[in-house]
Amino acid sequence: MISKKPSTSLTNKAGILLLNKGAYDTISAIMETTSIKLSPVNLEKRRSIDVRSGDTVRVYLKIQEKGKTRIQVFEGLVLAVKHGKEIGATFTVRKVMSGVGVERIFPLYSPIIDKIEIIKRSKVRRAKLYYIREKVAREIRRKMRRMAMMSLTTEEEKPTEKSVVETQDAPMNDASAEKAVSQEDVKGEVKDNEEKKETEEAPKEEVAATTKKTFDTRKKEEDK
Repeated sequence: MISKKPSTSLTNKAGILLLNKGAYDTISAIMETTSIKLSPVNLEKRRSIDVRSGDTVRVYLKIQEKGKTRIQVFEGLVLAVKHGKEIGATFTVRKVMSGVGVERIFPLYSPIIDKIEIIKRSKVRRAKLYYIREKVAREIRRKMRRMAMMSLTTEEEKPTEKSVVETQDAPMNDASAEKAVSQEDVKGEVKDNEEKKETEEAPKEEVAATTKKTFDTRKKEEDK
């Protein structure tokens, strides 16, 4: 009987070697005893970085463009840390850029990462902070409800044709209104004068009528 020893490694569909815990320990022991480097990253330093969910971190990334490398900084909140300190360890960072939330998943031992800085550490009660996505969306919806449409500009509005015509007609209307008022005043004065004359002429006519009656009665008496 041939006994098969349990394999210390497995390969995935892409043919990449996946190591289990025992194989990882043996490789790390070999790296410590020999000067052979399997990765350009210093694993001990990366392992000593205690990245937790709720931390605000600053990740410096190496980006190659046209044969040159530049450093790009990605700063945000750590939502989740997966696989602890293993070779496949990852951490998710969320950042808000111009009102849009952007999330990136970084492998802890990636050679693209130049360095990782922990800026701020906050105390949280959850290992995964995915609820922050919905919370931020709710706050944005509340702000949108409080917003109101405004149409205020610093530019001076140019007068339209209608407004120009109205401004030209306005003084003419004022002048005609003044003329109408003056004509009404004149008519009122004329009416008052006529009424005064009538009141003054009425007693004179009555006196003349009475004197005529008395004169006629006297004449009749003399004739008798």
